[in-house]
Amino acid sequence: MKYEGVCIAVKDVNLSKKFYQELFGLEVFQDYGINVSFGALSLQQEFDWLVDVPKKSVMEKSHNMELYFEEEDFDGFIGKLEKRSDIHYLGNGVKEAAWGQRSVRFYDLDGHIIEVGENMKMVVRRFLDSGMSMEETSKRMDVSISDLETLLRS
Repeated sequence: MKYEGVCIAVKDVNLSKKFYQELFGLEVFQDYGINVSFGALSLQQEFDWLVDVPKKSVMEKSHNMELYFEEEDFDGFIGKLEKRSDIHYLGNGVKEAAWGQRSVRFYDLDGHIIEVGENMKMVVRRFLDSGMSMEETSKRMDVSISDLETLLRS
C-alpha cells in the first residue's frame, strides 16, 4: 500500500486552485473540473456527492487537522500573506517555538487550517548568521551538534 495524499472539500474549486497556486506555487497534476490534484494535495468541489454524505454534514473550520508546509524564505512568505485580503489568521500571526522555528497558521478559503513553518535548516542558518556558535545553537534548539551538522548538509 502507498499513501497518496489528502483530499479536502472546497466550495469553489477554481478559487481554491488559484489560492494554492498563488500562495504555495503548487502546480496542477490533474484537473477533472470539480477535482484538482496537485499531487499529494487534492481539492474536491461537491465533496458531499463524492463521499455520499449530506451536504450539511460537510463542516467548515472543524479545527481537527491542518495542512503543513515549510518555507525557506519565511519572511518573504509572510510578506506575500500580508498583501492578501483573504487571509484570516489563527492567533496573532507569526509565533516562534521554543526551539526557534517561526510559524504562522491561517485558514484557506474553505476554513481548513494551514500552517507554514520556517524550514529547520533556515532556522539553524538564521541562528548561526546572527553570531551564535554551533554550541549555542545546539543548546537553543535542544538538538545535538551532529544533528545540526547533518541538517545543514541536507
